Formats: sequence, structure tokens, C-alpha cells
Amino acid sequence: MEELYVHGVRVPIAAQEVSATVWDALTSEYYEANEARRVRRAIRPGDRVLELGAGLGIITSIIADIEDVRVWSFEADPYTAGLAERVISSNCGDNVVLVHGILAAGPPRKIAFYQRSDLWMSSGFPSQGPYEKAIEITSGDVDAFISQNRINALVMDIEGAELDLLQNARLPGVECIFLELHDHLYGLSGVRAITAAMGRKGLIYDPRGSSGPCVLFARDDGEREFDAEIALAS
Repeated sequence: MEELYVHGVRVPIAAQEVSATVWDALTSEYYEANEARRVRRAIRPGDRVLELGAGLGIITSIIADIEDVRVWSFEADPYTAGLAERVISSNCGDNVVLVHGILAAGPPRKIAFYQRSDLWMSSGFPSQGPYEKAIEITSGDVDAFISQNRINALVMDIEGAELDLLQNARLPGVECIFLELHDHLYGLSGVRAITAAMGRKGLIYDPRGSSGPCVLFARDDGEREFDAEIALAS
């Protein structure tokens, strides 16, 4: 297997294990490039991070490299979770726990999940496009998990499921949320609903860690000195 690095992360995955579209994105380092550039501005040393939607584990590995961070990462797609486990094992120490499963707002329930050949399109939305297989996964209670593990930072890329979760979960103790919006699934009205839900939780849109659909919501930490690195990257 040819040695492949994406955003500085070792990715021991062969071309035949993913679709041609995903492989092209990996080899060109287009895969999750925006998230990779921004997530380090959202997560701080010592954070206890819950990641929903591990994908191939590349963003997970970037987060885990931050000093004194612990990460609990969930991936709904069992095939993708297997690939992510390989990537995480190649890059991370014992500060990452990877789980095949779904966390959602409210008591456990059965959730339909639709697997697609382009793994980043797998989701809970059948209308998102043709799918290869539909599976059922019993969700866990996201608020209970956050409380039990003293999570203070949330990272998510869950293909539209963020709309329901962010509106209906309490997210106790969470100080910042970094996520990818999927307005093609819920429109600008969904983006407005997410922004309003964040405001009710005391979290504010933070342009310093946001870019396009990748947005950071955080508690107000007061004024900051001018950061040339952020200004140049924006």
C-alpha cells in the first residue's frame, strides 16, 4: 500500500477501499480541507471533545494531536468506522475512543441510516440521493453522554442531523461547537433555526473559527489581540 498523508495525517487506506471520488479528494488533500484548517482554532489544550461523524478519522487525528485533549468519536457507518479505526490507530495514542454508533437528542430510538458509495454522503436522509443499503441503528442519548464524560467541546459533521440535535439537545457544559452546516438539506431556514438554538444555549457565532459552511459557536471570551495568522487565512 502506498504511503498516503492527508493534512499531515497518515491514512493507511488503499484506493479500492473507497470510491474514486473520495480517493481523488484524499490524494489532492481536498478531503475535509476546510475543517482541517479551522478545527485547531476551535479546540484548545485540555478540552474533552465529543466528535459526531468521524468519517475516516482524519479530523479526529488532528484534534487528538492537540495538547492534553481527550476525544470520544462516533461514526454511524460501520464500514467507514472500520477505516477510521485504522487511521486513528496509526496516528493517535490512548486519548481517543472510537465508537460505531449514533448519539441523538432524547431517549434511545431506532434511526434509519443510508449507506452510499461516496462515504461522505451516507446519512439519515433517503432524499440525499441513491443509496446502497439502509440500516437501523439504535441511538444513544447525547446529553447523558456529555454529562457522564464531562464533555466541553463538540465537533460534528453528521450530514444534516445537526438540525434536530442542536435544536432539541441540552448540551450541558458544552462551551464551543464546531460543525459543518448542510443547508442543501434544510435550507436557510434550517441555518436560522440552528443559529437561534445556539443563542438560546449562550453560544455565539464566532467568525474567528468559521469559514463558509464550517462554523464555530462559542461562549463570549471577551476581546482578543489581533491575530495575524487568522487574518491571513481568512
